[in-house]
Amino acid sequence: MNGTLYIYNSLSRCKQPFKPLNAPHVGMYVCGPTVYGDAHLGHARPAITFDLVFRYLKHLGYKVRYVRNITDVGHLEHDADEGEDKIAKKARLENLEPMEVAQYYTNRYHAAMDKLNVLRPSIEPHASGHIIEQIAMVQKILDHGYAYVENGSVYFDIEKYNKEHPYGILSGRNFEEMLNTTRELSGQEEKHNPVDFALWKKAEPKHIMRWPSPWSDGFPGWHMECSAMGCKYLGETFDIHGGGMDLMFPHHESEIAQSVAANGKQPVTYWMHNNMITIGGQKMGKSLGNFITLDEFFNGTALQPHDHPLLHPAGPLPQHVGLQQRSPASRREGLQSPDGSREGCQGSESYRRCCFT
Repeated sequence: MNGTLYIYNSLSRCKQPFKPLNAPHVGMYVCGPTVYGDAHLGHARPAITFDLVFRYLKHLGYKVRYVRNITDVGHLEHDADEGEDKIAKKARLENLEPMEVAQYYTNRYHAAMDKLNVLRPSIEPHASGHIIEQIAMVQKILDHGYAYVENGSVYFDIEKYNKEHPYGILSGRNFEEMLNTTRELSGQEEKHNPVDFALWKKAEPKHIMRWPSPWSDGFPGWHMECSAMGCKYLGETFDIHGGGMDLMFPHHESEIAQSVAANGKQPVTYWMHNNMITIGGQKMGKSLGNFITLDEFFNGTALQPHDHPLLHPAGPLPQHVGLQQRSPASRREGLQSPDGSREGCQGSESYRRCCFT
């Protein structure tokens, strides 16, 4: 290959020379969107980040299989083990089939990525299309003694796993501290420990999306899809797994535990994480309602129809994205500047700077 590539590995917490398992072939898996709403700037960042990685690896001469999933089932509200499926909730509110919602927003996500000139991945598997693989992996974990069944749901036994394999190697979390700081929430009494997570959930009668399994009619836990699909398309151990820093815990940490419990080996050599886009110190996200959709970004419109601020780059930063947001009053002051520059609006009291990190 042409030159040496160094990657910051979140697992080792240092830069390491990139040495693929089966050169010149490279396997890369990146967590994709949960398709229950329009893509926003927070979705653009990992897409662009790993598009650059994908392109650069190919530039170096590697033959890359890039897998980026579509989550269309199993992602519950607040990223928890209880609550309503995000896509099912949208379908209920809109009086649609869940797959109508998933298809509509998947199409819109693709259109937004095309506008950003982001290449399509080699494979884009859907969680709902890999229920069989997820059930098989849950069964392997049960067979190896790292999970238990309660009332038709299957939970990962973190305490049992941690006795033989350290849980928290990616995020730096300590199991004992997690036990002391995690409170038991309503509806999670089935768990042996509050920190345990669902591999399979028994569906409540009102739950629309459900599949038969050896344990119940239900649906897979959110973490399970990436472990099962990564293994299916890239093998039990592959080169790169990417995603946003917000996914490091619990999602990626749980992926590692599931894969080690099922296959007896670490699933990934290099873990890569992009930084977040935040507003007011909070991660930009649909669930928080503090997002700017990519359509709004492309068109220069804002979240509030009466506001319509234009967005301007605040300057290049190595790990952060800065955007400036102007109110209608500041735009008027800016337009009235004699030289046509932005000095007028920057000096006004109505100028607002939103820092996205």
